[in-house]
Amino acid sequence: MSASSPVSLTRRSGAPASFTPTHLHPEVLDRARKLIALYPEPRSALIPLCHLAQGQDGWLTPEAMIDIAGLVGVTPSEVLGTASFYDMFHLEPVGKYVVSLCTNIACLLRGALELLEHAEDSLGVKSGGTTEDQLITLEEAECLAGCDRAPCVQVNSRYVEATTPETFDHLVADLRAGRRSAEIPAHGTLIRVQRTVGLAADRDEIARQRAAMAEAEARRAATDGTAS
Repeated sequence: MSASSPVSLTRRSGAPASFTPTHLHPEVLDRARKLIALYPEPRSALIPLCHLAQGQDGWLTPEAMIDIAGLVGVTPSEVLGTASFYDMFHLEPVGKYVVSLCTNIACLLRGALELLEHAEDSLGVKSGGTTEDQLITLEEAECLAGCDRAPCVQVNSRYVEATTPETFDHLVADLRAGRRSAEIPAHGTLIRVQRTVGLAADRDEIARQRAAMAEAEARRAATDGTAS
């Protein structure tokens, strides 16, 4: 196959005509369909749709994964397999606020374990647990990429200043009183700005790259056949 050979850019259809989502809210479903339209392949929208569904429910429910699977044309197990790979997706219910405390080396040297112990004592839960009022889930994080503010703490993926027991308690008091809701939305809201455009890419260049890839694969197959 030569680089000038025609390459099909036909977009896969995604959801079959017979599929009807039953869990995603109408406005969320509308955003999901618009997100899918931004990608050349529906399944490429799988991760953004998982974030969208988690924003609706606060966690990624089995029912949402079934809807996502149907929308992008994969199986629910494929959605689960993808979502379970990423720490940002929660496959069980969590609190309105997920407080993540890093205990990696930089934070460890700055008292992260002591801060985690204080957090567990003050909240009355162990790492991975949720307070009785279902407001706060505490989790130990491997690295939050904020070594300059060690020990690093995030709430719903937003950096917060809570490097001492005193500032941690102040943070919790603010969360309970709703004083941080303007800067920290409920868990699951990754961003508040809706994406409206896809990736800018020249279709002719995409065709050339796909043709070159196909040609390289053909050469490898021919070489393998000769070797055998």
